[in-house]
Amino acid sequence: MTASPPSSPSSPSRPARRKTYAAGALLLAAAATAAFALTLDGSNGSDGSDGSDDERDRGARGATSVESGSAAPAPADKSLLALARRDASDALAVGRADAPVVMIEYSDFQCPFCGRFARETKPELLRRYVDEGILRIEWRNFPVFGEESQQAALAGWAAGRQKKFWEFHDVVYAEPRERNSGEFSADRLAAMAREAGVPDLAKFRADMASGQAREAVEKDQDEGFGLGVSSTPAFLVNGKPILGAQPTATFKDAVEAAAR
Repeated sequence: MTASPPSSPSSPSRPARRKTYAAGALLLAAAATAAFALTLDGSNGSDGSDGSDDERDRGARGATSVESGSAAPAPADKSLLALARRDASDALAVGRADAPVVMIEYSDFQCPFCGRFARETKPELLRRYVDEGILRIEWRNFPVFGEESQQAALAGWAAGRQKKFWEFHDVVYAEPRERNSGEFSADRLAAMAREAGVPDLAKFRADMASGQAREAVEKDQDEGFGLGVSSTPAFLVNGKPILGAQPTATFKDAVEAAAR
């Protein structure tokens, strides 16, 4: 499997509200933020251009994470480590709250490379590390592809209110879906929730439309934007950044190095 680039939004602009969020709630060390931004900028196809997915794929097949290279990686900045929420009640997380390694995943349900990671890599990480108590995965909604991405993020949060986030996640990513084509309409999202086993669809729809859902998604987005994330998928493994749907071995190496 070759390294895959992240998917980038069609427009890199951000709402003005994000400019004020980080001032009080998300104060990261400048060096840590710069390190993550350099990782993002170092992969071709992650610059927010309007090129096709195929063009980005061809342009970034040689992309690597900061875990690779001959030099030993520097310790992660404490401000990045502190982003792990470790909330045992978090429905958008899987694994022990006290696991030695936390992987934070910034993803968009319409992102094809996020789907590739979900189908090809995450099952192995769950079996090998999460089930063994080594790894915890914390999902962050990072919708970058427009209104359907936003609605899917709200739907995922609503499914989590009934303890069905990961089942919903697996249904959405079970197969590639055409972006911004109605695949994530309100009715289709409700159908996915039903398939995922969400028991109360009326509550699901109400939760999805709530201000609490929007606040939760915005909190995740603001966290990512504060780090310099501009494309998906993006990861922090105990504070060390990895960009894109890298080969499974890249994530295994990162988890094992962090565990050591």
